[in-house]
This record gives sequence, structure tokens and C-alpha cells, in this order.
Amino acid sequence: MHFRKAQQSDLPAIVRLLADDELGSQRERFEDPLPVEYREAFAEMEAQNGNYIVLAIENDAVIGCLQLMIIPGLARLGMKRAQIEGVRVDRSYRGKGVGEALFQEAIALAKTAECGLVQLTTDKHRGDAHRFYERLGFTASHEGMKLILK
Repeated sequence: MHFRKAQQSDLPAIVRLLADDELGSQRERFEDPLPVEYREAFAEMEAQNGNYIVLAIENDAVIGCLQLMIIPGLARLGMKRAQIEGVRVDRSYRGKGVGEALFQEAIALAKTAECGLVQLTTDKHRGDAHRFYERLGFTASHEGMKLILK
């Protein structure tokens, strides 16, 4: 297994992963061709420094992904933080260390970018994910809130 940043040609594999779970199946559209919104969003991400998808690859197949955003800020003496979103591992690879290795890669990238912390949000219904993140050393130190606009 190795890791790399996603390219436009990886979008079908990424969207397949995003759509392949209980919550993702309700909010993603894995179709051929993919809805144009995915290509537009990916182009916006590529144009923004420090915002990309990290892929786990095995035998030339995408087996896991996450979005990593490096966020400069003023709080905490101008500390940069890394935000992780959209974490997915292919069903047939779950429980085999792919997610942990993907996080190790993302954390290493955050350290290289001189981030002072890594943060993420996770749906309250994802109990297995919560246990996974806690095992990696993440703590539920804050209560997250969202305002859905679409």
C-alpha cells in the first residue's frame, strides 16, 4: 500500500467510497457519468493551497481516502491546524489497518506543514468511527455544531 494526492481521474473511485456507507448513500451520487458538481468541487480544492484528498492505493486501486485541509489561523499565536474530513476505507479492506495507515500519513503531512493540531468532525451515529479515532489518540474535547445550508 502507498499514498498519494488525488487527481481528477480518481474522482469516480473517491465518490464510490464516499457513497458506500449508510450515511453516504443518502447524500452522494455515484453515477456514470459523475455529476458535474464533483468535478467543480475538486477543481476548487486544487486551486486552494493546502486542501487535497489523500488516497490509499493498493494494486493500482483506491482503497481509502480522506480530505486534508491545512488551515492557517490567528488563534493560539497563529497556529496552523489540519482538518480531516470524508474518511472512507473500501469495505473489503476494513479492519486491515488501512484507516490507521491513512491517518498516520495525514498526520505526517500535517506535521510537515507545521500544524499544531489535527482536528476532525464525525457524525454522532458513527460509533465505530468514534472508537477508531479515540484509539488513534483523538479526544472529544469540543462539541461541534453545524448549520446546514443546502
